[in-house]
Amino acid sequence: MEVEKGEGKAPIKQHNTTMKKMIKQPHGGALVRLEKGETNNPHGRPRKWISNIKDTGYKVSEVNDCIQVLLSMTEDELSEVSEIPHATVLEKTIAAALKKGMEEGSLHVIETLLSRTYGKPKEQAAISADMTVHRIILGM
Repeated sequence: MEVEKGEGKAPIKQHNTTMKKMIKQPHGGALVRLEKGETNNPHGRPRKWISNIKDTGYKVSEVNDCIQVLLSMTEDELSEVSEIPHATVLEKTIAAALKKGMEEGSLHVIETLLSRTYGKPKEQAAISADMTVHRIILGM
């Protein structure tokens, strides 16, 4: 069975991007002015990473389980993950990101993965107020 090009996929919308106007600026640069109905982003905003993972067959719970397991590994174990031939791309990618974060001394990767699996911690704000209550009695 031969598959025709684009079969099973939504057609890509072609946007009119040929009517751009270049407006010269005093500093030497130029602004691009688009006509009504034109766009500089014809394919739209890219899908979120987790949406792409779902399309490949992973469930969100499987992604979270993978993150939890990799976060509990030692540095040597993370290095071994990239050498295992049957490790998934998800496992290799997260392991590589964790290793890079450790080498750079950055907690950003760990913070991102923890907030992905466990959610962000609740933020608390301290509020203090001084109040005085005045009673006014009117005699009628």
